[in-house]
Amino acid sequence: MISTRLSRKILRGLLGGSAFCIAFSLSAAAQVQTKKTEAQGETTKAVKVERGEIIYLSGNSAVIKMEDGTLRHFDNIPDNVTVLVDGKPVNIHNAKVGMKVEKQTITSSTPRMITTVETVSGTVWHVTPPSTVILTLENGTNQSFKIPKGQKFVVDGEEKDAWSLKKGMKVQAQRVTEVPETVVAEEIKRTGKMPPPPPQPKADVPILIVTVPVPTAPAPAVETAAAEPAPKQLPKTASDLPLIGLLGALFCGLSLTSMTIRKIASRLTSLQN
Repeated sequence: MISTRLSRKILRGLLGGSAFCIAFSLSAAAQVQTKKTEAQGETTKAVKVERGEIIYLSGNSAVIKMEDGTLRHFDNIPDNVTVLVDGKPVNIHNAKVGMKVEKQTITSSTPRMITTVETVSGTVWHVTPPSTVILTLENGTNQSFKIPKGQKFVVDGEEKDAWSLKKGMKVQAQRVTEVPETVVAEEIKRTGKMPPPPPQPKADVPILIVTVPVPTAPAPAVETAAAEPAPKQLPKTASDLPLIGLLGALFCGLSLTSMTIRKIASRLTSLQN
């Protein structure tokens, strides 16, 4: 009697084990109907603005002085990163020192709820409450399902739990899963302004031109000594006093001669009378 009972228990265990293996070997996707819906909430936007001035450029690197006075170094800037200046894209190779740049980062956040409804129908072949149930599906295959905590089954229009299931019952089960998530999208806008050109000089302001003398080759050395250049002014060797004395003596002689001639002329006139 005891051996017969043990044989029956072993047989049931083998049958249950074989059905369990068959159930897991089958694909559930073809029998479980899954429907997903998505409900979106209101989108919110956040705008972040950063401004600065380019103070150094070298290759694909740049140093920008931000509005708060901090310096930010950007290295290996891709060539396809452009700044919109007067409606035209300008990349790192066309940028200039002194250029004003602005970066706007627009972050959009959209909440949504993803609802997944899984529906399965079949006939109870074996149940192990409250954890698993093996159902015979419409195509005649058996499939094992884990029973979630608190799961209800619809039997002839009535809801029953796992403990109420019996072999041969036709049941329908439905599982609803809601997963909230947030979709984040980011948009970046870069604009800039070139530095003003240097002021042009006024027309009435003279322009200084710096000339650089061109170096010439040194003259070859001359064996004979060059003649000494003539002095610009003769040396002063005598005084003007002798010349002045000579002129004074000459004038005195002329005066005496004139007086003598007058006296002789006066005597001759008196003798004739």
